[in-house]
Amino acid sequence: MASLSFNSVPADWQPGAGALEGHPLAQLTPEDLDLIVALVLESGSLKGLAKRYRVSYPTIRSRLDGVIRRLTAAVEGRTPSPLHDLLADLIERGELHGPTARKILEAARSSATNAGLGLVEGSLDGPVDQ
Repeated sequence: MASLSFNSVPADWQPGAGALEGHPLAQLTPEDLDLIVALVLESGSLKGLAKRYRVSYPTIRSRLDGVIRRLTAAVEGRTPSPLHDLLADLIERGELHGPTARKILEAARSSATNAGLGLVEGSLDGPVDQ
């Protein structure tokens, strides 16, 4: 079986004690890791995962989308953006519209750039554009 490899995983990385150090999964929260474990135990079934967590399918889909965004940022070597995640969650709950979220992200990015800070990372792509 071919092994999968990510550019951000050191070539000499080996499973074992402290194995997640340097691995993209190490950047996720314990809650995110628990969701990934539960998803694997449910054989990838979102319906089964929703049942396990006793939430609706759209709720578990939304939560998994957030984990995917954070893991993608980790694999790409970017720092996940808490602001981006918050805005995406507000959109998914219907509490904020995509164009407004985009303006907030652009204003935050502009403010951080003007201050010489790299505070707002992440892409404007994804759920925030809805």
